[in-house]
Amino acid sequence: MSEADLAPDEARDAAVAPRPAAATSSSVWSVLIGAAFLMATSAIGPGFLTQTTVFTEQVGASFGFAILISILFDLGAQLNIWRVVAVTERRAQDVANQLLPGLGHLLIALVALGGLAFNIGNVAGAGLGLNALLGTPVLVGAMISAAIAIGIFLVREAGRAMDRFAQLMGFVMVVLTIYVAIASRPPVAEAIVRTVAPTRVDVLTIVTLVGGTVGGYITFAGAHRLLDAGITGRARLGQVMRSAGSGIGVASVMRVVLFLAALGVVSQGVALDKANPPASVFRLAAGAVGYRVFGLVMWAAAITSVVGSAYTSVSFLRSLGGTLDARWRELVIAFIAVSTVVFAIVGRPVRTLILVGALNGLILPISLGVMLVAARRRSIVGDYRHPPWLSAAGWVVAVAMAAMGAWTLVTQLRSVLG
Repeated sequence: MSEADLAPDEARDAAVAPRPAAATSSSVWSVLIGAAFLMATSAIGPGFLTQTTVFTEQVGASFGFAILISILFDLGAQLNIWRVVAVTERRAQDVANQLLPGLGHLLIALVALGGLAFNIGNVAGAGLGLNALLGTPVLVGAMISAAIAIGIFLVREAGRAMDRFAQLMGFVMVVLTIYVAIASRPPVAEAIVRTVAPTRVDVLTIVTLVGGTVGGYITFAGAHRLLDAGITGRARLGQVMRSAGSGIGVASVMRVVLFLAALGVVSQGVALDKANPPASVFRLAAGAVGYRVFGLVMWAAAITSVVGSAYTSVSFLRSLGGTLDARWRELVIAFIAVSTVVFAIVGRPVRTLILVGALNGLILPISLGVMLVAARRRSIVGDYRHPPWLSAAGWVVAVAMAAMGAWTLVTQLRSVLG
């Protein structure tokens, strides 16, 4: 039995005890797949669906270039972080504190705040999903979804149920989007050409897309899931890397087929619904049934992301100990409630989903940089030697995202200040 399958109080006690190894090959496989889909469904949540659709309409076939860059950056970030967490057998914030006292607390603050911003977008996505499925007003749908998400934390074995649900919904999302991509008849040849030879490169779209699929808490979700289940250490690195690769593969397939589905619709000169762009893609490509089914998938992706974002963000806060650790469930509930209240005040769900991706993109260079430095400290990893090619790939991602993120921030500030 893994820590994730324990009751909440038992899981807390297990967190401070030696981490157990999975008992059977079937249980190991289940956890590996669960971690992969936890990361993948977080990466292809409502924010990504909205961002991809909006940017495809704006940039056209050249958005394929941003998709390609996001996949490469995903590999560079995820493979490094999963590997370091597995080798050190510590959570990311604890690795950071060992590297430099107080650095882990900075990482906690960044991930928790970014997770809160991301969860506002997830709540918005849940509202959009119910709006497409049942015609429920977006705000009402968001509040209903938040209530359901809060209720999940009252279930004794919610972790195991959420693992299965994430796998099912991930499969449904990919299959349905493939169908819509075929139905929309996209210009595949043009998409291939523009992916490697774009006519337009928009830095903001790259920063936002990468941030929404690998930024903030998402980068650590799968790695921490394996850590909790006891699948750590050098002997497990092969399994850890395969799990990471599987998750990246699922997320990448979803990115490509959603892009093609949106491209097929917008290439026909059809204007998308500004209030709910991804839903209009499914409706225009597959009719009323596609629109309703999309609403269900959008809602499922959103509510899974609401729970995942809140739980992972709070797992960082629990390292602060004391009351935060002892009453973590209440903290998760408060996290979801605050996200919903902020969304109710701010509104504008589509804009919220895009902006939170950009914010999380700014967090990625810091969190990834910390892990890359830690990977070379013997006091942290012992005699382990991190692959040079993997370090190089990670630093390329960290430096590029830092530069693009700074440029985007300056550009946005200039536009606001006139």
